[in-house]
Amino acid sequence: MGVIRSVCVFCGATAGDDPAFADAAKDLGTGLAKAGLTLVFGGGNRGMMGFVASAALAGGGRTVGVIPQFLADVEIAHQESSELHIVDSMHARKRKMFDLSDAFVALPGGLGTLDEAVEMMAWGQLGRHDKPVILISTHDYWAPFIRVIDQIVSHKFAHRDIHALFRVVNAPAEALRLLGPRSGPGLSRPTGESLP
Repeated sequence: MGVIRSVCVFCGATAGDDPAFADAAKDLGTGLAKAGLTLVFGGGNRGMMGFVASAALAGGGRTVGVIPQFLADVEIAHQESSELHIVDSMHARKRKMFDLSDAFVALPGGLGTLDEAVEMMAWGQLGRHDKPVILISTHDYWAPFIRVIDQIVSHKFAHRDIHALFRVVNAPAEALRLLGPRSGPGLSRPTGESLP
C-alpha cells in the first residue's frame, strides 16, 4: 500500500437517533480536510453523507461524490462537491468509489453502509486489495457486527485472521491516526499497524 491521498467514507443518508453520530461525521470531514485528504463519499446531501461532506468542504477540503442517477433524484446530490460523478447503478458506484480511494472508513449507518464496508473486507480477504478498512464505532455502534464476525470464526466459516481485514476505533481522531502520519502529499500507512 502506498501513500494515502483519498479516503472513502461509507455512511447513511439519514442521521440516526443519536447526535453523536452526526458529530462523528462532522469531525471526520473536518479531520480529513485538515489532513489534506480527499473525501470520497456516496454523493448525497442528506444525513451522515451531507454532514461529512459539508464539514470537509467547510474545512477547505476536496470532496468527490459518487451517486447513481436514481438516488440523485431521491436523495438530492451534494452539488457543492468538488467533483460529482453520476453513475448508472449501485455496482458502478461501489467500483468507482473503490477506484478513487486509498482507504475506507465506515461511520454508523444502515444496510448500504454495512454492504459497502463488508464488500471491501471481502475483497481484501480475496487478495483484491490491501487498502485499510476502518470502522468508527461511535457509542459502540459496531459492537454487534464484531459479534457476528466472532460467530463466523467460531463456526469455522473463516479463519481468525479475518479480524486483520479491518480495524475498529471509537472516534474519528483515532481513524485519522491510523491513516497517518503525514509523509509528503497524502498520508502513509503507519508502521506496526495490522491493517490489511
